[in-house]
Amino acid sequence: MTATLLLARHGQTVWHAENRYAGVSDIALTDTGRAQAEALGRWIGEHPVDAVWTSPLSRAVATAEPACRTLGLTPRREPDLRECDFGVVEGRTLAEFAEENPAHADAYRADPVAHPFPGAEDPAAAAERGAAALHRIAAAHPGERVLVVAHNTLLRLVLCRLLGIPLADYRRVFPKLRNAAVTELRLDPETGTAGLLSLNLPTAPAP
Repeated sequence: MTATLLLARHGQTVWHAENRYAGVSDIALTDTGRAQAEALGRWIGEHPVDAVWTSPLSRAVATAEPACRTLGLTPRREPDLRECDFGVVEGRTLAEFAEENPAHADAYRADPVAHPFPGAEDPAAAAERGAAALHRIAAAHPGERVLVVAHNTLLRLVLCRLLGIPLADYRRVFPKLRNAAVTELRLDPETGTAGLLSLNLPTAPAP
């Protein structure tokens, strides 16, 4: 039986405000990010879910907290929903990396899966672990609605993996998942079929 997964990117952090790659670094929300989390909580109050799952990183947990408080739910943490490790670019911008290594930056822009940053997690492996996590969550909640709070790059890779879009195109097809916005996905864990119902539904005003 299918489950409806409401995929939400966490709220804004200091590094994301500056367009820095946070990856597996545990960066806290800004005041704007906390306001976005509260807005997501109010939105979920109007569109209730049966369960909440999050990445183990604190920015995702904090973003899910208002929704859990609103509905009286206890969030479940899934390690495989963590963001991709960006290697040497953690805490830096793509522009900064391009100044140091323009050839690699150009190759990354052309195909971020074939040419990940030095020391970074294999994007294809990240897509597989994230997709497997969503399948497990869907299997645990047949016929239910589930809020899943995770991360920009991981969720874009997973969407491509589940929808049959080439992973190399994830930055082009899904330029950005907005902070605390909701992307609605219908997923059947038995057949592996997925359908995109909505993308980047706003729950809070843009910063």
